[in-house]
Amino acid sequence: MTNIWEKRRGVLIALAVLIVLFFASVYIVPEEEQAVVIRTGEPIGVVNTPGGTTNAGLYLKVPFIDSVRRVEKRVLDLEMSDEEVLSNDQQRLLVNAYARFRIFDPVRMVERAGTTEGVRLALEPILNSVLRQELGRRTFQNMLTAERGSALANVRANLDRQARQYGAEVIDVKIKRTDLPDGAPLNSAFRRMESDREREARTIRAQGERDARIIRAEADADSARIYADSFGKDPSFYDFYRAMQSYDTTFSARNGNESSIILSPDNEYLRQFRGQN
Repeated sequence: MTNIWEKRRGVLIALAVLIVLFFASVYIVPEEEQAVVIRTGEPIGVVNTPGGTTNAGLYLKVPFIDSVRRVEKRVLDLEMSDEEVLSNDQQRLLVNAYARFRIFDPVRMVERAGTTEGVRLALEPILNSVLRQELGRRTFQNMLTAERGSALANVRANLDRQARQYGAEVIDVKIKRTDLPDGAPLNSAFRRMESDREREARTIRAQGERDARIIRAEADADSARIYADSFGKDPSFYDFYRAMQSYDTTFSARNGNESSIILSPDNEYLRQFRGQN
């Protein structure tokens, strides 16, 4: 009876050891993760990496010798808190930005940063520095125009160049908000922007008035030339036409003021009115 229990106990112990060895030998890599297999501190293989030959699933490793470091495969965010940046026109700006990145080389990431959080800690001061340098080359007004896109493209390129040494690639960099600090600097900036717009408006109006005078002068010159060319062909008709214009102006003004004018029938002024050349 004792021998039977000892045999059963031995079988149970063996089964327990096998179960422990099995769970110590297998690991599962889900679709949203990639894995780095490490043996004695050195990476020896990767699973489910972008562009790799392996996919998500069940895998084996040497128990108690190999360890598995899991790395996020999805796109990650790098948040930046409000930072004060000095623009090219000496405006103090509060900038809130973020970047999106992903790990494309998990081995390099494990060797140089350890974890994805280590990558974030390494890239955050770089993002701040690159953003300060790029925005410092531009005015606050330019950051409200399409030039903002080219500035962010430069920031993304510079940040990506630094991120690749940690096995990461930067997909995008965006600015959530660009504000002026509250208080006197903000009010001063608004007044400066208002005066700049008023100065631009005055310049535009002055240019418009100058162009209008030039156009009117050219039109009057063309009109005079056309009249001269036309009436020069028939001086008597031109004399008649000018006389009719004078009559219309004189008598219309008099009628409008409810007054009268008395002229002798043989007055020279009424020569054309009498039909005499």
